[in-house]
Amino acid sequence: MLLFKKKYLDAIRAGEKTQTVRLWKHRRMKPGQRSYIPGAGYIHVDTVDEVELANLTDDDARRDGFATAELLRCEIVQLYREQLTDGYRAYRVTFHTVDRCDVAADPMLGPSTGSSVAV
Repeated sequence: MLLFKKKYLDAIRAGEKTQTVRLWKHRRMKPGQRSYIPGAGYIHVDTVDEVELANLTDDDARRDGFATAELLRCEIVQLYREQLTDGYRAYRVTFHTVDRCDVAADPMLGPSTGSSVAV
């Protein structure tokens, strides 16, 4: 499971937000994984890359629902202040939503074998 603040759910459902940056001690998701976002539905994880926050671009920001990389970094600092000082690493996760019918019809997307809760 991947958790988001309510203010991002409409953009995820609309396919406008296709990326998130998470701070984790170690990678918690992998490409090809299916996950669930409460309030938005199932997603397919496309990529999971470690990234330096200073290297985030405006393109990253737009995929994440922000106008600029600076605004994205400010949000990350607000959300992850403690993790930033505790040595967590930043991971850029790209994803796309999966239609509920696709989940039921695709054996590779069948019932989840576990969950990945992002902090």
